Amino acid sequence: MSQITCIGAGYVGGPTMAMLALHCPEHNFTVVDINEERIQRWSSDNLPIYEPGLLEVVQQARGRNLFFSNDIPTAIQQADIIFVAVNTPTKTFGEGAGKAADLQYWEKTARDILTHARQPEVIVVEKSTLPVRTAEAMSRILSSGSSHSHFSVVSNPEFLAEGTAIPDLQEPDRVLVGGEENEFGRRASRTIADLYGHWVAADRILLTNVWSSELSKLVANAMLAQRISSINSISALCERTQANIGEISHAIGMDRRIGPHFLQASIGFGGSCFRKDILHLSYLCEYYGLPEVADYWASVVRINEFQTDRFFQNILKQQFNTLAGKKITLFGFAFKPDTGDTRDSPAIPLCHKLLSEHAQVRVHDPRAREETEHDLASMEGDIAFVEDPYEAAYRAHAVALVTQWQQYRDLDYGHILENMMRPAYLFDGRNHLDHQYLFNLGYNVFPLGSAPLTHL
Repeated sequence: MSQITCIGAGYVGGPTMAMLALHCPEHNFTVVDINEERIQRWSSDNLPIYEPGLLEVVQQARGRNLFFSNDIPTAIQQADIIFVAVNTPTKTFGEGAGKAADLQYWEKTARDILTHARQPEVIVVEKSTLPVRTAEAMSRILSSGSSHSHFSVVSNPEFLAEGTAIPDLQEPDRVLVGGEENEFGRRASRTIADLYGHWVAADRILLTNVWSSELSKLVANAMLAQRISSINSISALCERTQANIGEISHAIGMDRRIGPHFLQASIGFGGSCFRKDILHLSYLCEYYGLPEVADYWASVVRINEFQTDRFFQNILKQQFNTLAGKKITLFGFAFKPDTGDTRDSPAIPLCHKLLSEHAQVRVHDPRAREETEHDLASMEGDIAFVEDPYEAAYRAHAVALVTQWQQYRDLDYGHILENMMRPAYLFDGRNHLDHQYLFNLGYNVFPLGSAPLTHL
């Protein structure tokens, strides 16, 4: 039996350890974090994050072989295997600000492991998304002291999509384990691979060197985001040429070389990974003397920002270039459905832009109330979260759909229309709703990537 510790109880650490504990009952898993409130919520049925199916997995393992604690030193002392799942945001200061990864929390964790580890052999597993060759820096820190433990560093990046984290963990496309190319590294990699082997088929567990594993995570997210920015750039062209982005996405997605995934035009991508990882990748390319490659990947983020701004500019234009005193309602604030995560959501810059025009902004989201209210608290202007979508849209000049929650398809848009200002506008930032139906009701409908349906 192994004692396995995970440092970091966020979107990666909590669900991953819960799934491992469920399938590996012979091992004990302890998830630790400095945030006391977060640990208390992991120990309750009011989990700190929302993921469909997560609570059921936690309930099956919690108290049996899954534990949550704020006692980080003790958890490190007892551990044979330590997963590191701490936050690695983009630097906001100094060299590389706005692009490079901020590794201060990661480095503190490495030094805590060096200080408190007591087992003869300890495997340290990188779960956080990190720049290439970070494992090398981790190894240098862990070998810099007088610890009696021998450390092996393994890269095991997560490939979870928020909203589908549990099925992604239960049936992963692949599990990547990167180890040092020596006897200890190969043995450590096999140990981690064997944990996943309790339920993941052997041909889906890939063993690589550490550097390939680290870079694969950045490249995977960059490639996915690139597809979104690519189709969003074409949606702008469609609106100028009267082509239909939905028909184009379907046509090109039927090409087996391309496939249909991540070809839905939208207001823009968000979340904790895509923007951050692309900027990290771009900075790495700059660092290694590849400015053309760096600019190529940075352009993916620029197109994303362009798409969000284009959505806002259309609202402004249709409102006769003045939003002062007008009520604009946002349906959705989470960056995607089936999650409460609002990090880097396109709703955030959209709200700032609307407020800069002195609009009255009302926001509804069925799952992300706590996170949304936290984000809105830092904004200046007339903005508020409204718990009821009908109340949020009452007397609104326009409704902007930002997150494609199923609930928004099921609303009574006739009732909403009766209580809106006329002419009533609906801007669909996800092409989620039935535009012809809304137009027939009396809305002026503005999809992405196709001609508007208006009564004007």
